[in-house]
Amino acid sequence: MSGTSSRQHDGNLPAEATSFVDRRREISEAKRLLSTARLLTLTGVGGVGKTRLALRVASGVRRAFTDGVWLVELAALQDRTLLEQTVADAVGVRDRSARSPLEVLVGYLRDRQLLLVLDNCEHLADRCAGLATHLLPAAPGLRILATSRHALSTPGEHILAVPPLPVPDPELPSHPEKLVGNEAIRLFAERATLVRPDFAVTSDNHGTLARICRRLDGLPLAIELAAARLRELTPEQILHRLDDRFRLLRGGSQAVLPRHQTLRAVVDWSFELCSPPEQTLWARVSVFAGGFDLDAVEALCAGDGIDRDQVLELVTGLVDKSILTREDQHHGSQARYRLLDTLRHYGQDVLRATGEEAVLRRRHRDYYLGLAERGEAEWFGPTQQEVSARTRREHPNLRAALEFSLSTPGESHKGLRLAAALYFYWQGCGFMAEGRHWLDRALARDTEPSKARANVLWTNAHLAVMQGDVPAAMALVEECRAWAQARGAVTTLAYAICVRGLVSWFSGDLPRSQALLEDALARFEALGELNSTMIKAYLALIVVAVFQGDLARAVALGQHARALCERHGEQWARAYTLHGLSFAEWVRGEVAQATRHAKESLRGMRVFSDTHGTAVLVERLAWIAGTAGEFERAAVLLGAADQIWPLVGGQPLMGFPHYVAAHEACERQARRVLGDRAFQAAFRRGNVLGLDQAIAYALGEPPQPAPASPAIGTKPLTPLTRREQQVAELVAAGLSNKDIAARLVIAQRTAEGHVERILTKLGFPTRTQLAVWVTEQRKTQER
Repeated sequence: MSGTSSRQHDGNLPAEATSFVDRRREISEAKRLLSTARLLTLTGVGGVGKTRLALRVASGVRRAFTDGVWLVELAALQDRTLLEQTVADAVGVRDRSARSPLEVLVGYLRDRQLLLVLDNCEHLADRCAGLATHLLPAAPGLRILATSRHALSTPGEHILAVPPLPVPDPELPSHPEKLVGNEAIRLFAERATLVRPDFAVTSDNHGTLARICRRLDGLPLAIELAAARLRELTPEQILHRLDDRFRLLRGGSQAVLPRHQTLRAVVDWSFELCSPPEQTLWARVSVFAGGFDLDAVEALCAGDGIDRDQVLELVTGLVDKSILTREDQHHGSQARYRLLDTLRHYGQDVLRATGEEAVLRRRHRDYYLGLAERGEAEWFGPTQQEVSARTRREHPNLRAALEFSLSTPGESHKGLRLAAALYFYWQGCGFMAEGRHWLDRALARDTEPSKARANVLWTNAHLAVMQGDVPAAMALVEECRAWAQARGAVTTLAYAICVRGLVSWFSGDLPRSQALLEDALARFEALGELNSTMIKAYLALIVVAVFQGDLARAVALGQHARALCERHGEQWARAYTLHGLSFAEWVRGEVAQATRHAKESLRGMRVFSDTHGTAVLVERLAWIAGTAGEFERAAVLLGAADQIWPLVGGQPLMGFPHYVAAHEACERQARRVLGDRAFQAAFRRGNVLGLDQAIAYALGEPPQPAPASPAIGTKPLTPLTRREQQVAELVAAGLSNKDIAARLVIAQRTAEGHVERILTKLGFPTRTQLAVWVTEQRKTQER
């Protein structure tokens, strides 16, 4: 059954952490071009604000794309062959087939109306161009908005050069009400208030600020770095130092573009203003890909001149100087930080020059190998959700660690260990295709027989069989089994036998599958091995028992496996066990039990964002509804499942004939009872549900109204008291805490308390963001 309809998905655009300054002309021109162009590339020098402009434009056109606007961050991607997989991950596709990621993307995007924002393409320009060449003709509703320091140079590309901000003439008088009318000065002023909340543009300092912005060629990043200096310098001192620096710069290479020279000079100056330990830390944290937390910085960067107990102070100093950015999202109790791409490249140059790069990259790899192995050990236990979230956060760093290990001579053995240790992640968090990519690379790189290689062999075989790639799985597991038998490696042999049993299961040889899986389980029990792979063996045995008509045994197996999971606090494998139990109970006609197990399993799948398990269970609940005579509900659920399947490769139930027969029987009976017209209407109702809405419907939860999309840079409205609203308005007017206290005739400490409570209540880290929020609330009320 297939159905096409409009599906409203917002996408994954992040909220802006700091306010955005105008760019009205560029925004208008980009929107105009996107209305006709299929591929628009924003080009410009580093630090000119391409990413921020792209996000603002994408947010502004979001309503035009019924299937969402999706940001694909490419700055940290080192393995260019993972581009297509990275795009698929970003749009939420968790394909479980053995098809190429490009083929998966083409199939998924073919009938969708969607905008892809490919950010920081310069180091992958040819690969991005090739991707666009494949996707755009195949997907008429697709548009691509790219950012790059240079064009992608592919047919059909439209280019919008992003200029620096316009700068004012310092000699022209400015009226008081227009002091911050210029975009560059307004940007300087807004960033200045982050370090000096009482800073304001006045007729006295306007000329100096104008000269600073002109000296910096209107480059946003340069202006932001200069504004951070107001913590310790006056505007006049900043201008004086810039003048000195640019007089020295004139003696440099004439081959470098002036604006490149400008940015380099300001970054150089920012680096020189850091203390020697801060400079060292800046260079060392450049080995991270994407974000990182304080624990990681302490583990990698302490030593050789930096004491561990100095690290927090140094990180704080780099945040204060606008070198490190504190990420707005909260991840448990740990703050996370990142370097802007331009500053990361600068730090890498410094690190390379010091001769420390290889040492730091090994430390980085070893740290994330330890994190992966810790996750592997903790996965089957009560902290499973935390392990899942932690590993997802560190995905870019894990990729970087794998790339280093598998591309650096002498490091491949640890690459084997890392790729195998992440097995729980590849399988349990939906990254099977990428897992196979790294496991294949590890096997090709390190060919010497070893325990680590054997672990990669059975791990890769398990992923291959879950993708339906039976021939590859067979070859991999047989090599593993031969090694284990020759070495007497009893644990490895148990895993090889288990995976071989799964291969037989997928091949349809049920008696052989049952014998192998029971053998493997007996070995696991004797060895004291207990993990998700073992529970997956129980799941396979449940299904085998159902297909062989031994329903009592199927239920007993499921109850035993569920008890094992619950005894250890495991949730993911428990969800799959309940999935098997729901199937067994449905086949033996226990509709209430089947429904209860399926819904409980679906709740577990939702916790771990397991899209494939979700699709299976929404489908299963349709069959159960049909059995219960709820044919309209069955049709809605079939429609909901139909729009989830493309997210996992569009191959319902991996081609199992028993499942396909159940699907067809459910649809046929619902059509017969409802009639074609009523069936199609109900199917369409399910087909327009987003993933979260489909899950809620399947669980019988009341529908949640779609939240209004706040303007970018704002937070959803959180009620303030009348006094808090007064204080917020005064903060937006630019008053300091002292001035607020005087205006409201309250103690300064009381004013400070009000401001802190408001920031906490609304979730803003700075007064500037609060001011932007107040302004947006006014606009909303005026509408």
